[in-house]
Order: sequence, then C-alpha cells, then structure tokens
Amino acid sequence: QVQLVESGGGLLQPGGFLSLSCAVSGGSINIFDINWYRQPPGKQRELVATSNRFGYTTYADSVKGRATIFRDNGKNTVDLQMSSLKPEDTAVFYCKANRDGESYWGQGTQVTVSA
Repeated sequence: QVQLVESGGGLLQPGGFLSLSCAVSGGSINIFDINWYRQPPGKQRELVATSNRFGYTTYADSVKGRATIFRDNGKNTVDLQMSSLKPEDTAVFYCKANRDGESYWGQGTQVTVSA
C-alpha cells in the first residue's frame, strides 16, 4: 500500500526559508510522478510544483524562482524548498504521487508565514 507523509511545516517568518519532505512508502519514488500542492485558508487547493519520473520539473508562477522540488532516492523522499517566503504562502501543503491513473495523497502539513 502506497503511503505519503509530509513533514517540515511550521511557523516561519516572511523572507524566510521553507523545507518540506514527502516520504513515500510502498513503492520507489522512481515509479511515480510527484506533485506538491497547497491550500491557503479559505481557498482551493493549487498545484505548486511537479517532479515527474523522468526528471522533469515544473513550478507554479507564484513560486517560480523561489521553489525547488527534488528527489532523494536514498531516503525515498521528494522534497520542496522555498525561499523568500511571503504571508500569502501560508497554506496546508500536500504531496501527491501518481502512477497509471492512481493517485495517493499525504495528510498535509501546515505552513504559516507570519511575523
């Protein structure tokens, strides 16, 4: 059974740095396309970044230049780092794994950017 667990959220300051990790169990990350999403308070969930199984990455315009998604094959994780944080980055961040029409979500981790 595939399971995803996010970690690394918390209270961060504007201008600060965020590092999130998505630990995948039940399968190697090499067989999945992995997305990071976020859901700001009162808003819909939005796609932040994607790392596909071929090494291709994409980013939402709102985080482009500030975010990096990368795979750690040794830990079987897909991590998301963001710099120059803004209050509008406040959201619950989720990772999602996709393969052959199946999708698996983590439970989410809260990120709050506030002074």
